[in-house]
Amino acid sequence: MTPLAGRVAVVTGGTGALGQAVVLRLLADGAIVAVPYAVEAERERLTQRVAAADRQRLTLQAQGVVAARGKIDVLVAGVGGFAGGSLVETDADTWKRMLDLNLTSVFSATKAVVPSMVRGRYGRVVVVASRAVVPPAGGFIAYTVAKAGAIAFTQALSQESYPHGITVNAVLPSTMDTPANRAAMPDNDRKGWVPVEAVADAIAVLAREASGHITGTLLAV
Repeated sequence: MTPLAGRVAVVTGGTGALGQAVVLRLLADGAIVAVPYAVEAERERLTQRVAAADRQRLTLQAQGVVAARGKIDVLVAGVGGFAGGSLVETDADTWKRMLDLNLTSVFSATKAVVPSMVRGRYGRVVVVASRAVVPPAGGFIAYTVAKAGAIAFTQALSQESYPHGITVNAVLPSTMDTPANRAAMPDNDRKGWVPVEAVADAIAVLAREASGHITGTLLAV
């Protein structure tokens, strides 16, 4: 079965570790997937991982797919980043960077996409937040506030969008098993770390047409 056959999805952050898993999963589910990108090496790695049979449904320029298809059905807002530090350890540049990566990026992506979903009376928006900030935690205060803001944004937008046939949900991954996390925490026990594929599976479920009655939900993985 291909539950996303004919659906057009945009995945921001789609060339990162989680983003690539999301792109591959949505392609496997039959979607046409557009991935804006900034890092050329990441783009190349993603392209190499996509099966030859799926490459015709992958585009690396979101504007092109919208022009060709005239719609966006699914948005996965996956841009993000992490910085540690308490309040006294956090400078203004780090604060701003965390807000830009983890909160403003969600606003910018949804602002660009949701109006077309409203016109089409259909949409699935999935925001990547974090289990580590529920409840809000100290020690990485800028990240905590930014991701908690993304959760609040998700819940508020879900109320605005549901009358238009649009669902808005967030996935809250625990520590994911990525190369970056392995490098940053080489001595940690990885037994409880979450595979990026498991998070991608949760996102794919929320992206389906059949999930139309699920909105404002925080799905911890």
